[in-house]
Amino acid sequence: MFSLSGMPSTASVLSTYTTFAASAMLVRTVVSEVETMANQLIPQQLREKIVSKLGGLLGSHSSEMVLVIQEFNGLSVNQIYQASELYLRTKITPSVGRLNVSKGLREKNLSVTVSKGEMVVDVFEGIELRWQLICAETQKPSFDYDSGSMATEKSEQRSIELIFHKKYKEVVLSTYLPYVIERSRAIKEENKVVKLCSLGNFSEDYDGPWGSINLSHPCTFDTLAMDPTLKKELIADLDRFVRRREFYQKVGKAWKRGYLLYGPPGTGKSSLIAAMANYLKFNIYDLELTSLWNNSDLRRLLVSTANRSILVIEDIDCSVELQNRQNGSDNNTDSQLTLSGLLNFIDGLWSSCGDERIIVFTTNHKERLDPALLRPGRMDMHIHMSYCTPSGFKILAANYLNINTHPLFTKIERLMTEVEVTPAEIAEELLKCEEVDVALEGIIKFLERKKMQVEHDEKSNEGVKEVDEQEVSNGIKGDKMGVKRNKMKKTRRAKGRH
Repeated sequence: MFSLSGMPSTASVLSTYTTFAASAMLVRTVVSEVETMANQLIPQQLREKIVSKLGGLLGSHSSEMVLVIQEFNGLSVNQIYQASELYLRTKITPSVGRLNVSKGLREKNLSVTVSKGEMVVDVFEGIELRWQLICAETQKPSFDYDSGSMATEKSEQRSIELIFHKKYKEVVLSTYLPYVIERSRAIKEENKVVKLCSLGNFSEDYDGPWGSINLSHPCTFDTLAMDPTLKKELIADLDRFVRRREFYQKVGKAWKRGYLLYGPPGTGKSSLIAAMANYLKFNIYDLELTSLWNNSDLRRLLVSTANRSILVIEDIDCSVELQNRQNGSDNNTDSQLTLSGLLNFIDGLWSSCGDERIIVFTTNHKERLDPALLRPGRMDMHIHMSYCTPSGFKILAANYLNINTHPLFTKIERLMTEVEVTPAEIAEELLKCEEVDVALEGIIKFLERKKMQVEHDEKSNEGVKEVDEQEVSNGIKGDKMGVKRNKMKKTRRAKGRH
């Protein structure tokens, strides 16, 4: 039979438990004090090294919490994983032993990331957090069509583990991770490469109907030969636009802005668009309306554009003719690309399906545009791209010749007030020679030739005008003489009858 004589008494059990609890509390206190002393006495890099080497051997303590951040959330990419991976690039210290290094074909800088198994230690508001990249290989059966037999396909599942003390759970979830996401956005914006998107699969990147390449246009507002006052107004308008997200939401308006660039060819409209994109780090979508046939295609393209982008439609005055073009023999208005369809869609769905959008129309002839296109809300700011001014010439001289002043500037600036010349023409002349004096003399000769040509054309026009006026005058005199002769004939006939 079972005997109870060998079991300890209740008093002895309680006494043992009390002793054990007191010992555990003493151990926790000692460990806490040791950790505090270690944090004070041992340098952070050495602590990171110790944690990195011993963390896997000792295992996770019961007081620690581990957040597992998988690379994919179902079929879509986990945004927190992307943000964490980007954020950790800025937290790499000399204590990290293994790094992955890569570089894209058109990328300027090396990309350095943490290798799998390495641990990165971060400190946030006094909280120590440990990050570790985990990679697990999985195998699944697949059919090899070349051999006609079953094979094994290997794949890699990546995740990031974030380890910290359990008592900081709320701080990590409510404050630290949002901070990581926000910081990663800033890092991404700093390293962003501006893209030029156009229709067709012609590029290294292909996203739906749009193909894209890196925008290598070097133009900035500093190098743009544009009226300084107008340039300052435009920069202020762009800055005000990008910082007013809450304002647009408050007043119930779509977060978009429209600009009309107008002026003669060669005055820098395309360069200004490139300067805007480089300044804001917005991608450019170059939409050629003449390549489309109906409003449905137009809607599909506009919906597929991304936020923080510039939609460019050049020579919009030529696109007005599209409203009468038919798709083959079909006379249905649904198969017709119309300017009103473009404007209504920009006002409606395109405006509401994204944020921080800019649309730019360009034209050489503003007077040909429909007033409906120019109204506020569509084209908010009209920017006249004029002929080259003395201030614009100085910017070009600084860009091409590395000079800010020269004795010949006075003569050049005087000639520029007497003849109309585009920044593109001046830039072309400056490209012809690297020697400052020779280049500036070339500009003077070019302006003098242009001035003589203008004067010659004016004289020719005056001569044609005088000839025309003389012909008109002679015609009037001839008509008067003819009337007088007719009267004399009538008089003679009347006298003959009498």
